[in-house]
Amino acid sequence: MLPPFTNEPIVLFTEPEQKLAMEQALQQVEREFGREYPLVVGGEHLLTADKFNSINPSRTSEVVGVFSKGDAETARKALAAATKAFDKWRWTPPEERARYLLKAAAVMRRRRYELAAWMVVEEGKNWIEAYADVAEAIDFCEFYAREMMRLGEPQPLTPYPGEENNLYYIPLGVGVVIPPWNFPCAILVGMTTAALVAGNTVVLKPASASPAIAYKFFEILEEIDLPPGVVNFLPGSGGVIGDLLVSHPKTRFIAFTGSQEVGLRINRLAAKAKKSQLWIKRVIAEMGGKDFIIVDGSADLDAAAHGIMTSAFGFQGQKCSACSRAIVTDDVYDTVLEKVVALTKEKVTVGDPRDFSNFMGPVIDAAAETKILEYIEIGKKEGRLVLGGDKRSAEGYFINPTIVADVAPTARLAQEEIFGPVLAFIRARDFNDAVKISNNTVFGLTGAVYSSNRAHLERARRECHVGNLYFNRKCTAALVGVHPFGGFNMSGTDSKAGGRDYLLLFTQAKVVSEAL
Repeated sequence: MLPPFTNEPIVLFTEPEQKLAMEQALQQVEREFGREYPLVVGGEHLLTADKFNSINPSRTSEVVGVFSKGDAETARKALAAATKAFDKWRWTPPEERARYLLKAAAVMRRRRYELAAWMVVEEGKNWIEAYADVAEAIDFCEFYAREMMRLGEPQPLTPYPGEENNLYYIPLGVGVVIPPWNFPCAILVGMTTAALVAGNTVVLKPASASPAIAYKFFEILEEIDLPPGVVNFLPGSGGVIGDLLVSHPKTRFIAFTGSQEVGLRINRLAAKAKKSQLWIKRVIAEMGGKDFIIVDGSADLDAAAHGIMTSAFGFQGQKCSACSRAIVTDDVYDTVLEKVVALTKEKVTVGDPRDFSNFMGPVIDAAAETKILEYIEIGKKEGRLVLGGDKRSAEGYFINPTIVADVAPTARLAQEEIFGPVLAFIRARDFNDAVKISNNTVFGLTGAVYSSNRAHLERARRECHVGNLYFNRKCTAALVGVHPFGGFNMSGTDSKAGGRDYLLLFTQAKVVSEAL
């Protein structure tokens, strides 16, 4: 009997054995730099003339891998392969599909240091962030396997005399999975395994900034003997293949995590039915946030400062859940600002994350670096720069942690998603004002409130309009099964990944009634 789900533990790299394992994994990964990777369509490995490089953002002279690039022809082949595989995979019993996920989790657990090491060099994650990414991916496999087993059992219906009634959760069809680069193992694995365990087949288009870790997961799917065509690996340009995959009449659903701009474009393309299309396409989208931490005068200010610092600068602020707005009541504003600045100076070291001592690595690429530096210049005009505001002199895309104080709630720095290590401090008159400010964006993903005032916490519980709200803890690090994740408004479709509702998004309910 399968034991109840529990979250994968995070190791302590202060222990010599764990530290050595990670160092050896990094050495192993570096020996594979420059390797060439194919597309995989219907089990066939294809090398194309058109290729692109995955670059180490910490040291841009290092080529992590060389990847074949999909085009319109290979995109159509991938959809055809997925359509063919669906004819058989859809009838595979739910419990059998779940066992593939359990096997994948076991393989990932054995290769966890290696997988984490790939994200250190390809995405610039520090050791802890990279390991946690792998642990979350394992959690998704374990959790969704159990959920599919639950959904595959007879579902409760109200008894009715003279009839036998049954409800079945059946798959949708062929789906396109478009994951982000910032959680390139966890979110990619979560969306892909949810789709396939529900009985669907997938065309997986990994982010161009993180194809190596995506291919490593695909290798695991091959290792566990997932039938060819159930998942097809197709990196490439969004403009060349992304629109085609989303618009194609054979595509039944799209699972996307990324920017608001791209998510809305996908939604528009998916909504336009093609001539031979038989269904309304389903879009499952998570599109980012402008997340906040509120602090009032009753809070533990040291804990609040630590939560703000960690949420703002963990993985360089490149999380949709990152704290980019610290909203602090007037009575403790200056004190909290001073504490966060001091803590950031003390704790946030910047450099190549292959060195375990570095808290922050690089931002993902040159375009991100340019965008973030432009926002910092905007911030200097909209507020008071109190820390950072520049890039580190090094080969990679390193930007120092930046704090801008006295930012107006309506300023661009307080409204627009920056996706970098930039924190806006906003002064609120009182707690009522802080709640109003927290809701004053188009997003609604995560937020946190530090307070020991029960009335304040209960008001926030009711009125802070975000999908994930935390009290007296940071606003990042949602756990599978513990904090189902997804937001409101322009943050997406509130998919609640890692929750008991998530697999329902990849299925449709069929009721069969027989007269007795």
